[in-house]
Amino acid sequence: MNKSLLFAWITAIIATLGSLFFSQVMHFIPCDFCWYQRILMYPLTISLGIAFYRNDTFVYRYVLPFSFIGMLVSGYHYGLQKIAFLQKFESCTSGVPCSGQYINWLGFITIPSLAFVAFTIITAAMVILRKQS
Repeated sequence: MNKSLLFAWITAIIATLGSLFFSQVMHFIPCDFCWYQRILMYPLTISLGIAFYRNDTFVYRYVLPFSFIGMLVSGYHYGLQKIAFLQKFESCTSGVPCSGQYINWLGFITIPSLAFVAFTIITAAMVILRKQS
């Protein structure tokens, strides 16, 4: 059993369930950048699950691009929420604004920051997995 792979998979599961909770239970409507983050996270849940089942330690080759791009997207999205200057460049023009904050726990924890942490954990786990392979 590879602990890095398991940790990455559990992180992806929690992130996926969390996003579904916010949209399906709390009825938060995802903005464009939230959808992009979902598009990058949801396949990781399946890929990492299959890789854990098969003990595929080379899954980092497929996961790292998704998790790294997810970090960039969620980091930019968080910046849109917290940095006033970036809000001038907001591209979400229809529906829910990407600078909107459904949650703001402790003044800095928002949905994109949660996604950023999840993508960062998965990326770190894949880097560790790569070094072990």
